[in-house]
This record gives sequence, structure tokens and C-alpha cells, in this order.
Amino acid sequence: MHDVKNGLKPAAVVATAISGLLFAATIVVLTPREAAATPAYAQQTGKPCGQCHVNPAGGGKLTSFGSKFQANGHKL
Repeated sequence: MHDVKNGLKPAAVVATAISGLLFAATIVVLTPREAAATPAYAQQTGKPCGQCHVNPAGGGKLTSFGSKFQANGHKL
């Protein structure tokens, strides 16, 4: 057996470290982020951002056209 000064076995130290990393990764993945509109769809469709978004600058809530566009796999 290894002589560990803190009283924990090496496997317990590794398990604790892995648990901590998984917890941190979960927090990063699940933390809400502000949605950002992408001009790629405007370039793809030739339509302004306000065609799909309530806000003419893009982002945020969708218009009925935008909801249909999204439901159709971002295809016109």
C-alpha cells in the first residue's frame, strides 16, 4: 500500500478529481447563454434578419415566418 499523508488512497484522489472535472464541465455546458443571430441565414436566403426575427437587427423571438423557416430545417 502507498504511504499517503492525507489518508486518502490514490484511487480515491483520482475519483475525486474526475468527479470535480465532470461537475465543472456540466456547469459550463448547462449555463444559459444569450442567443446570437447569425447573418449566415440572411446571406443564404437574401432576406433581412427582420424577416425571421421580431427585432429587425436579428436575434431573439421569431416571427411566424421565422418559426416556419426553423421548423423546415432552415430551408425556404
